Amino acid sequence: MRTLADFIGAYDVSRVIDDAHAGGQSRFEGRAVIAPDDAGAVYTETGHLIVNAQRFQAERSYLWRENGPRVDVLFADGRAFHDFDPQAGGHAAEHLCGEDMYRGGYDFSEWSCWAVTWDVQGPRKDYRSVTWYVRSD
Repeated sequence: MRTLADFIGAYDVSRVIDDAHAGGQSRFEGRAVIAPDDAGAVYTETGHLIVNAQRFQAERSYLWRENGPRVDVLFADGRAFHDFDPQAGGHAAEHLCGEDMYRGGYDFSEWSCWAVTWDVQGPRKDYRSVTWYVRSD
């Protein structure tokens, strides 16, 4: 049975963002580290976002917390983002951010590589983001 502990480690990250609103595609290339902390784990991602052939430094972090058989994903400031089933993957809870609705899911069918997909809809947003994680440690 897969738990939060199975995700601890370092990953090469590649993300493709198909933006129907802007009519373009962006990419992210970088690294994610999921490191244990006293309450669960800290997810830290660093790399480059490539938009229209321009590279921008990008980083973000989340808190991961076990909650029974599920993993809660919180923003770095502790606000709730979503949760997921580390065993089955599938649909992650929807998240409303202002006027933007995020609907996502996890795919563990090729474990220990895994993917996260987000479909985002809002007044100024309409994109799909697919991120692949490949263990690098």
